[in-house]
Amino acid sequence: MTDATSNAADKSTVATALDTGTGAARSEWAAATRIVVKIGSALLVDRTTGILKTDWLSSLMDDVAALAKAGKEIVLVSSGAIALGRHTLKLPKGPLDLEQSQAAAAVGQISLAHAYQDFARRHGLIAAQILVTLGDTEERRRYLNARHTIDRLLALKAIPVVNENDTVATTEIRYGDNDRLSARVASMVSADCLVLLSDIDGLYTAPPGSDTQARRLDLVTEITPEIEAMAGDAGTELSKGGMKTKIEAGKIARAAGCDMVIASGKVMHPLQAINDGCPATWFIAPSDPVTAKQRWISGQLEPKGIVVIDEGAEQAMLSGKSLLPAGVRSVSGTFDRGDVVIIRTATGHEIGRGLIAYAKTDAERIIGKKSREIADILGFSGRPELIHRDDLAINRAHKGA
Repeated sequence: MTDATSNAADKSTVATALDTGTGAARSEWAAATRIVVKIGSALLVDRTTGILKTDWLSSLMDDVAALAKAGKEIVLVSSGAIALGRHTLKLPKGPLDLEQSQAAAAVGQISLAHAYQDFARRHGLIAAQILVTLGDTEERRRYLNARHTIDRLLALKAIPVVNENDTVATTEIRYGDNDRLSARVASMVSADCLVLLSDIDGLYTAPPGSDTQARRLDLVTEITPEIEAMAGDAGTELSKGGMKTKIEAGKIARAAGCDMVIASGKVMHPLQAINDGCPATWFIAPSDPVTAKQRWISGQLEPKGIVVIDEGAEQAMLSGKSLLPAGVRSVSGTFDRGDVVIIRTATGHEIGRGLIAYAKTDAERIIGKKSREIADILGFSGRPELIHRDDLAINRAHKGA
């Protein structure tokens, strides 16, 4: 094991770096009973030919079967439909417009579903396809319906294969990357571990291809601004996700009490490699329990704004109290009553998320004011809290700080 040498890593007290695997599975992996695995397009589809990498998928399903035999419940979140469909339809290289993407997805989803079904059958398993849109997690009833469906499939020993429903999703209601989708699925089903199979074996202190001093982080126990700064931007032509989306996935997963690991998918039997202690970056979640509503707020809703609070409000919220207008310094974004907003301290740390009780135009008028002044300012008697404690999901890592 070696120490990270970059300045960013030196500033971080929550990560260590190493260059080789440990040779044994981490305890978090061994203890996980429900695991969500995200598979990107670049791993499934050959960039040159546009053909499914059947040998690799076969090895992955070997691993899934072995985990299922050991009593684990596995949910797969798979990309690949658009990449397969664009090849079949002979669409041009480069970015596709929305209608082309929808057409490609409609064709590719059939091939992808059949492939998972065929490889599952070889092991006596049943594969089930689940197509979701952003709205399926934004609206509480649809979120619960999707959760119950996946729970029932797992109880019946099936392997749910989840993908964004690109055939109907519009630009405004798309996830846009399957890193965040997989994290939201992991949150939805109360998974113990989320696996992001990537073309790189973890988070590095700097882009490893351009910085000889870059070191892979072995362990992340808090996602600090320094950790976020290490993330790069770009994905490949087939993959929309870069390291930034994986960091966002880490935030969602950890907020739901789910550990996350970024590991290389460019090897055969990638899940067995994790079991063998391969090089990877583990994002460890705090251990205290998360309520169903907190999980939904923190992981399933798209934030519409940001609320910056003072130190007094921070301490009040950490002690279990509501957020009052008097403790708010500023608000930004475009939100309405009932939308989820990110709550930050004055230093920029995300303390949590919550459902705000006022639209932005009203919130701007009452921040910094006493609750008893709200009626006179707005002309109506609204709630005394800007965000009620029952509508808050506190960042548990921050809570323990």
